[in-house]
Order: sequence, then C-alpha cells, then structure tokens
Amino acid sequence: MKPTPSLLPANDPQRELLHNEVHARPPARIHLPALVTYLAVFNEGVTREAECAVLRQLPGQAALTVDELQGNFLRLRLPGYTLKWERHTEFTRYSIVQPLPADGGLGGREPDLSAHIATPPGWLAGIPGRTFAAIQLAMVEDAIDPPAPALAQARTWLGEHTVVASLMGNNAHSMAVTDFWLRPDGFERMLAICPPGTSGTRAGRIASRLFELETYRLMALRALPVVKALAPLLADSERQLADITAQLENKGASDQTLLDTLVSLAGGVERATAENGYRFAATRAYDTLVSQRTTELREQPIPGTQTLGEFMQRRLSPAMATVAATAQRLAALSERITRTSALLRTRVDIATEVQNQQLLAKLTRGQELQLRLQSTVEGLSIAAISYYVISLLLYLGKAGKAAGLPINPEMAAGALIPLVLWAVWRTTKKIHEKLHADH
Repeated sequence: MKPTPSLLPANDPQRELLHNEVHARPPARIHLPALVTYLAVFNEGVTREAECAVLRQLPGQAALTVDELQGNFLRLRLPGYTLKWERHTEFTRYSIVQPLPADGGLGGREPDLSAHIATPPGWLAGIPGRTFAAIQLAMVEDAIDPPAPALAQARTWLGEHTVVASLMGNNAHSMAVTDFWLRPDGFERMLAICPPGTSGTRAGRIASRLFELETYRLMALRALPVVKALAPLLADSERQLADITAQLENKGASDQTLLDTLVSLAGGVERATAENGYRFAATRAYDTLVSQRTTELREQPIPGTQTLGEFMQRRLSPAMATVAATAQRLAALSERITRTSALLRTRVDIATEVQNQQLLAKLTRGQELQLRLQSTVEGLSIAAISYYVISLLLYLGKAGKAAGLPINPEMAAGALIPLVLWAVWRTTKKIHEKLHADH
C-alpha cells in the first residue's frame, strides 16, 4: 500500500504536542454514588522517578515506567477503583475514585470515610512531597428541589458545622456543600448532591471544579506567610531610606558612608524581590484561576447560606489585597532607592566638579607662575647668550688688532652690544614661534 502523500507542509515539531494539550487532562467519568479522595502535594525536589516508584506499589502496576509519566497525566484502573495522577509546575495531584461506602451517604453523621479508602494501607502516607490539600468528596444522588431538606441532611453529614453551599449550574443541576474544616485525619470534606440520573461526565466535571477551586485557593494563599515575613524588612528598609534621605538633605554624613548604607539597603531589597517575585506572580495567577473556577460554577444561592463564591470573596480577597499591596510596596521601595541613589550620585558629581574646578584654578595659577619664571629665565638667557657673543667678538677684535688692523676691540664690542642683544632676542622669539606653530 502506497503511503498517502502529505497535503500540508511539514509539521512544526511542537504542533502535535500543543494540539493535544487540550486533551491532556480529561475529566473522569464518575458513577454515583461515589467517594473521591483527593490529595495535592508540593513536588519541589520530587522527581518523576520517585512518583513512579510509589505508583508501582499499587496492585498490578509493578511494570509501570517513568516514560508513561512524561505526559504529566496518568489514569490507572485498579481493582474496584481508579486513580488519576497529575503533575503540575509546583504540585502533584492524586485523585482516587471508588464507590461510596454504604454508611457514607446522607443520613449519617460524620461517617468514617478514611477507613474505606481503596488504596493499600499506608500507601497515601508514602506519597513523596508535602501535603497542602486533602479532600474527601462524597457524591450522592438525592433530590435538591426544594434545597432545604438536602441542605439540612448535609449539615448533619458534616457534623453540624457552619456550612457554605451553592446550587450549581444555570439550571441548578447539583448542590455543593462544605464547611472548610480540617478533620483529625487531615482531610477536609465536601458533599455533592446530584439528582438521580446525573451523568458520569457531569459528576466528573463537578468534582474537578470543586477540587481545582480549593487547590488554587490554597496555592494563592501561599504568598501570605511570605508577606508577613517581609513586613519587618520593609518597615526597617523604609525607615533606613528615610534616614538616608534626611542626611542627604542636611548633609549630615559623608558621601561614602551614605553610599555604603544605600548599597546595603538596595542589596537587601533586590534580594527580597528576586526571592519572592515568582511567588507574587504565581499568587496573582492562582487568584485569577479561583475567580474563573468560581464563575464556571454558575452558582445560585440557597436562602440563609453563603455560596462558595461569597465565602471565597470574603476570605480570599483581603489576603490577595495584602499580597498585592506588599508587592507594590516592595516595587515602590526599589524605585525610591533608585531615585535616592540618583540624588546621591548627583551630589557626588557636583562635589567632584567643584574639586575639579579648584584643581584647574591651582593648575592655572601654577602655569602663570611658570610662565613668569620662564620669562625671567628667558631674559637671563638672552643676557647670558649676548654676553658670550660679545665676549667672542671682543676676542675677535683683539685678534684683529694684534694682526695689525686699525681697530679698538673694546669700542667695537661696546658698539655691537645693542645689535647682539636684538639679534639674540629675535632668534629666541623665532624659535618660540616655531615651537608653538608645531603644537
């Protein structure tokens, strides 16, 4: 069979990878009633090899290879349950879907769900990484119209804590209820009540949105401890900068002292910016995702109960505002240090210019003195040269007289003195003019 000729130009190397990204993490099909155990752990320093090793401990997975984890998504079908593994930039998620235990549905009070987790005993504790989110989501079928009876049963199921609840979807296709409490076993609990006949695909989307909402909420809050830790540094840095600015204004310290202090201050602020810039950017991104997932729930309120979106808005927004304010404060402090450095640099430049002017004035004065000395030396040189020339002429006249010439050497030498002085001065001047012309 002949190969089909290509109808298109050669593919970009990334085309297939980018195209298939839309299918990278398909939602699970969950058949109700179901228990979904969800765990999210930070994967900093955790390799795929380590995660593959723990997945191999599951029944029938001894032959699992690291290559199967390269796509960052894997669904394993195991005896009586399924497990989904997803690796993200900062964390890895594990979702275990199994039938809901008989005593785990509505009508019970805080049922012991942890005793029924389908994975081998101790397997969850062996997952590499640090836990930041652990949720047990019970998904049951029951009537939610009117919502009050179902909500009352949900409160009992959660242990009579204050709950938040929403009817989800434009047609109120399901109800989500939670209390955001961490139980002694480390899990928080959520309850999704769906009308009979809810499809597995819809149930999978409900679970995915609830897990993502809580995961991104917790990831967005990761910057809050950072902000609290930065507060003393920012306050101290702002005080130091104010002191430096005051000393600049009052000239209360030497430029070198101010420069050393300013360099140290700038180094601390830039280090804090470099260490926490990514965390602040990630927080903004996760906060945006929380807003998007909340919008996707298309919540409808239940009278007398906060919706999940309202709870998120009231609890998350102040923290996000604090993080944003701290990031802006850090950036503003860096800009102020830059401006203060410019002021100090201007002051140093002005001081240097004044010193240069004083040095030039001293050099000019020295050159004037040098010129005067040079003029004096030149005058003495002209006199000395003239003296030697006249002496030579005197000896020449004496020699002529001795030879019988009718001359008076002394009178002749005296008469030639003005001419010799002029000739020597003129010759010296021409030499100077030639030297200046060459330069």
